[in-house]
Amino acid sequence: MADRHRDPVTNKRRQKWHSGYRTKREAERALSEIVTSLHAGGYVEPTKQTLAPFITEWLAAIQPTVRPATHYSYDRNLRLHVLARLGSVQLRRIDAGMLKTLYAALLADGRKDHAGGGLSPRSVRYIHTIVHRALKDAVRWGRLPRNSADAGDPPKAAAASRPESITWIADQLRNFLEGIRGSRHWTAYLLLATTGLRRGEALGLRWSDLDLDGARASIRQTVIAVKHTAMLGTPKTAKGRRTVTLDSGTVAALREHRKRQAAERLLMGAGWTDTDLVFCHVDGTMLHPERFTRGFSDAVRRLGLPPIRLHDLRHGWATLALQAGMHPKIVQERLGHANIGITLDTYSHVVAALHENAAEQVAALFRTPVSNPLAETT
Repeated sequence: MADRHRDPVTNKRRQKWHSGYRTKREAERALSEIVTSLHAGGYVEPTKQTLAPFITEWLAAIQPTVRPATHYSYDRNLRLHVLARLGSVQLRRIDAGMLKTLYAALLADGRKDHAGGGLSPRSVRYIHTIVHRALKDAVRWGRLPRNSADAGDPPKAAAASRPESITWIADQLRNFLEGIRGSRHWTAYLLLATTGLRRGEALGLRWSDLDLDGARASIRQTVIAVKHTAMLGTPKTAKGRRTVTLDSGTVAALREHRKRQAAERLLMGAGWTDTDLVFCHVDGTMLHPERFTRGFSDAVRRLGLPPIRLHDLRHGWATLALQAGMHPKIVQERLGHANIGITLDTYSHVVAALHENAAEQVAALFRTPVSNPLAETT
């Protein structure tokens, strides 16, 4: 039987040089690991490939398997925050210590915008997740013996670090909708406020997804922005593909919106692009989600209302629903959360407030009123 450690022609033992160790002890430790890997059949021949070309290769390989927005996010975060610091380092030289140093630097001074400063722990944890996935594939492809990101120790996310969303109370929401009534996107804002849909879900809604007689909207596609270009996508999770019931006021608004759109289509004639989108430009083409958001912010400023994000209309709907006594499971399903834990965690401040009267409300259902003994004796 041939010895795989010997050259088949000369019968001499194969030898590989490993260099670059700072101390004799470090070299001895590396030798021990190599011998162990050889006996276990997990030895990986060292490569001089640096991190930057590997990441380029990796991003190209995973592109067909991830959403365009996800791929763009991976590319951007690696390019700005990882390759700028570790791109020239040989892949096999990247260890847990280097990654810990990287994360500390990003926390201290990682922002690339004009504001400067450090990234949030949540952002650094996301970068760690990307790095971990890339190095995991490096191991699977035989480029590395192990994933050094396993011991990278990203910053822990403190339970109290999640900022509470700022939402409008019912009167403020009413004032907003009244203040923009008659504007082109009024129906879209109304739909967001009464359903809790995400921006992309509303902009991706087609007339074929609507059953106005049954007062239902089926979420089947979304509009996303990748490298500032609007394109169609699909819901992130299976729970995201869902059917949402509509209230009678929103149904009436959608019917009127359809009439106006039909009139625009007649005026445009051959210049109309039939996308079947409920909310679109006057020529039928897709709305850009980022410009749609800017339009919302401009309207809020013009009306002098407390500034909130467009996404906070979604949070506002969930907050009002929970305060009105809607079961969290129904809220979860309407929002398209993957599980009820996400809903309870996101709106924990609302759920906690509901506990205050829970004891009295339940006890009042069966409690026998306590009579006044003094009153009975008089």
